[in-house]
Amino acid sequence: MNPEHPGAEQRGTVHGQIVERHAIAGPDGAARAAGTTAAVPAPFHEATDELTRFMMVYKFGLAEIRTKIDILAEELAHRGTGNPIEHVNPRLKSAASIAAKARRIECPLTFDDLRARIRDIAGIRIVCSFVSDVYTVADMLTRQPDVNPVQTKDYIAKPKDNGYRSLHMIVEIPVFLSDQVVAVPVEVQLRTVAMDFWASLEHKIYYKHNPDIPPALRDELAAAAEDAARLDKRMERLHQEIHGPRR
Repeated sequence: MNPEHPGAEQRGTVHGQIVERHAIAGPDGAARAAGTTAAVPAPFHEATDELTRFMMVYKFGLAEIRTKIDILAEELAHRGTGNPIEHVNPRLKSAASIAAKARRIECPLTFDDLRARIRDIAGIRIVCSFVSDVYTVADMLTRQPDVNPVQTKDYIAKPKDNGYRSLHMIVEIPVFLSDQVVAVPVEVQLRTVAMDFWASLEHKIYYKHNPDIPPALRDELAAAAEDAARLDKRMERLHQEIHGPRR
């Protein structure tokens, strides 16, 4: 059976009110996003059930990719040369977040359009020790025969104007349901500890000042990103001088 797009058998329109109300069921993201219909009025129960099925497929895809990364991390830890994966952070967009992005990109709120145009509903961040580890782990993951690389954006080789660095990939992974195999897109972000430190604090600073960011602050943040990049290079050089390159 050939993989299909997530939830391809479902059809229908996601009403904006349904999306927003469904998302406030609780703070535990993935479980609640694919969970209760209690907060949705009776006339919309059919669409809410459809939303639950839609979200569930992405939840399963995220579980599949997380298992693969956990296996890699444990196996690499026993090689004797150190585990290049520092920590992993999976996330599933809430229904409200999906609706907000759909509005930003002018995507119709239908399940077909959402699955076709929003490819980062499921996402996972892999934080590695060094820059070379980022590419090593990405290669190990995408060489697996059931992981299909769809798109790569290398913001390490070509940082964003604000200094942001990370390796972004969209991969498709098969999810075996009771009656079909579904190819689920998952966004994989790989970055170093230094990149993650900068990105996390940059997000908090921007959130405080959004939408008007003082130019001087932009320049300071870009300079800090350059400092983090230099630190990455220095720490990797020191590691290689002491331990040699990872094998």
